[in-house]
Amino acid sequence: MEGRSATGRQPSGNGEDMKKLVCAGEILVEIMAERIGQSFLAPGPLVGPFPSGAPAIFIDQAARLGQPAGLIAAVGDDDFGRLNIERLRADGADISAIKVHRGAATGSAFVTYETDGSRHFVYNIKHSAAGLIEIGAEARTLLASADHFHVMGTSLFSPEVIEVARAGIEAVKARGGTVSFDPNIRKEMLDLPGMRDALHFVLSKTDVFLPSGPELFIFAKAADEERAVREMLDHGISAVVIKKGAQGAVHYDKTGRTASPGFVVDEIDPTGAGDCFAAAFVSFWLRGETPEKALRIANGCGALAVTKKGPMEGIASLATVEAFVATARTGTPI
Repeated sequence: MEGRSATGRQPSGNGEDMKKLVCAGEILVEIMAERIGQSFLAPGPLVGPFPSGAPAIFIDQAARLGQPAGLIAAVGDDDFGRLNIERLRADGADISAIKVHRGAATGSAFVTYETDGSRHFVYNIKHSAAGLIEIGAEARTLLASADHFHVMGTSLFSPEVIEVARAGIEAVKARGGTVSFDPNIRKEMLDLPGMRDALHFVLSKTDVFLPSGPELFIFAKAADEERAVREMLDHGISAVVIKKGAQGAVHYDKTGRTASPGFVVDEIDPTGAGDCFAAAFVSFWLRGETPEKALRIANGCGALAVTKKGPMEGIASLATVEAFVATARTGTPI
């Protein structure tokens, strides 16, 4: 399929002195039901399209925090693709390795919200332009400048895309770089071809592991948190950060445990909060900040993310996040 590359720019400021992180995976638009309890079994009002895709959200938030950050991805030559590229470009991300494919549609997700707080998705990812992600010349150039590679479990949706993640990990590790891994995975994905092997390969190369609550136990044999974390650390992982939603997060490494409570906000839309948290934590880990500071900024990014409708609409700059965490009320300590 014929394609061309978008062009991007590096974040301004002191980005040249900072480590560059790269992610590979799906870009899509999200279109949401307007009312809670609304079904797709009958016509109803929708809002969107919003820029989305877990890797795109992650990279956008990192870039907004001033971290050099780039994405390997693919979109269609359509308005949905342009919407995403322009958002990433405006927020300072390196978009040079986002391939634009003529004849393929940008990925999409339609979302309904249930009365119990759960969400229902109708996706078109694997058979969209997102399924055409590859390590081309632009991606190889981006990886040659990368110090860190981040993997999203949601992005391991096909054998072809799994190979892209493997290539990214191996390229960065060969340069002495580091890897972070956010499983961010639904149970039904575990039975996709090659998924379990891919997850364990990624975990074997991981320096920073960022599971959300029960995801930890997909990978560990132990039934309680601290023993499960010890398993991960014994396998060579440097840091395990367990995301606990509104409660906050807990960081573990060989020196011990650090807990940080979440911030109290009015939740509008939870989509993307975990991706924003991960982007902030990884960015501050790469800067050599303490777990306490990295967790506090990450919890701030996650909290701000849920205050607006749309996966990227709550993404904030570092100055905004710092002002928020300086005055916001925290929840119950973990």
